[in-house]
Amino acid sequence: MIGRSWAMIFAGSGYKVSIYDTVPKQLEEGLAAIRSELESLKSAGQLRGTLSVEEQTALIEGTTDLKSCECVFEDVELKRQVHSKIDALMSDAAILASSTSCILPARIADQIKHRNRFIVAHPTNPPYYVPLVELLPSPWADDDVLTKTKDLMDKIGQTPITVKKQKDGLVLNRLQNAIFKECFDLFRKGVMTATDIDLVMTEGLGRRYAFLGVLETAYLNADGFDVYSQRYAKPILEVQKTFEPPQPFNDVPVLSKIQEEMVKKTPLDKLPERYQWRDARLSALNTLIKDMNKADASKQ
Repeated sequence: MIGRSWAMIFAGSGYKVSIYDTVPKQLEEGLAAIRSELESLKSAGQLRGTLSVEEQTALIEGTTDLKSCECVFEDVELKRQVHSKIDALMSDAAILASSTSCILPARIADQIKHRNRFIVAHPTNPPYYVPLVELLPSPWADDDVLTKTKDLMDKIGQTPITVKKQKDGLVLNRLQNAIFKECFDLFRKGVMTATDIDLVMTEGLGRRYAFLGVLETAYLNADGFDVYSQRYAKPILEVQKTFEPPQPFNDVPVLSKIQEEMVKKTPLDKLPERYQWRDARLSALNTLIKDMNKADASKQ
């Protein structure tokens, strides 16, 4: 899914794209799926860029000769193997990027010749509708690797942010995992149903976070951080003291109960329809935000 999204995003901005697989049939099916998805996006008015579906499709080719791109499973040994093969093919000036969400670049690139050209460019799923991309260069990366990758992300319509230190999980997944852990703990303790926990986000926090970040939300809630600290530092600390320590995410009975609630809302055979429902709303939200940003800019 991530690799296919990258292909469509780059093609939408006029770039030639190569997608790789060792099985020709997989390539044929992948290219057909991309064309079908682009057609659906056009019909829904969600196609990115100014190029037609035909023009975008023509920019994407499949190959069984590994020369570019990597979007394999989140397995460090597999990624090391793939990047070792790419390393032998790339030029000294090329940039090698991985979409890994949790693996630090040093663990992937430490044994390759071009580790000075390696960077993690982690998108947010689904990348076609959610623009954020986390950038984390390898510890050995040349200065231009970050600047060129950031410029490229800007050109294709994504929103790049820089992770300045080597941190497990980067930033997006650290925040997401912290939220998920607390939601899981609250459900496990019987504090709230899975449905109501999700409503906390969709009808509460998520409404604000679509326009304001966590820090700016706090800043606006109390006339600045000095006031916020005076009012809430103590109660925040008291709540944090009650948080549970980390636990493995394999409590089968709890997961089964969450699954039961989720299946009632969206049966497994209806997931494709729910994906479309999600993507349509993300697209509409993007349009709203862009329109509001334009309106704000016109007032300045």
